[in-house]
Amino acid sequence: MPLVTLTVRKPKPSAFKTTVLDAVHAALVSSVVPAADRFQRVIELEAEDFRFDPTYPDVKTGRNDNFILVEILWSVGRSVKVKKKLLEEVTAGLSRAGFDMENVMICFKETSWENWSFAGGRLIHT
Repeated sequence: MPLVTLTVRKPKPSAFKTTVLDAVHAALVSSVVPAADRFQRVIELEAEDFRFDPTYPDVKTGRNDNFILVEILWSVGRSVKVKKKLLEEVTAGLSRAGFDMENVMICFKETSWENWSFAGGRLIHT
């Protein structure tokens, strides 16, 4: 169960957030995550609460107020090949929608299977 967190600066229209989340989910489904396994949250922050360097480490066009931070928390075990494919698919989807990919950062965070309780306090992967 990936948990996707999208962090952006306020204000962002619903269509902006939906486009990003849909592109990430489509890429996850393509990497064998079930289509119904959609858990996402959006954090919108004021500029003083969401600070980032405009060029670090090698950004070509410079980040701006439309900078997007996508964090994908999922279980360990995905190969670098799977992660690269997911990045390619997110990039393709957002590029088609007119997003500047130099303004998008994606971070994978991994946890072991026994750290997920999907409901009712049950650990189904132990």
